[in-house]
Amino acid sequence: MTPPNEDGPTGVHCRLDELLAQRGMTLTALSEMVGVSVVNLSVLKNDRAKAIRYSTLSAICRALDCEIGDLLVRAD
Repeated sequence: MTPPNEDGPTGVHCRLDELLAQRGMTLTALSEMVGVSVVNLSVLKNDRAKAIRYSTLSAICRALDCEIGDLLVRAD
């Protein structure tokens, strides 16, 4: 089994932009609700994140009233 390419795509797409738009919420508002910096949320939103803590994932889903599968999808 070969390790994933550290510089390439992860195969996971974050739908944060779409979920925020559907809820009429800004990244700044979400940042304040979940206690994660706008910069870190932006990295996640733009599919540049290498990892995410379960606590952060849970807080985002709670704030957006969504399931993890609504936020993260395979990008195959």
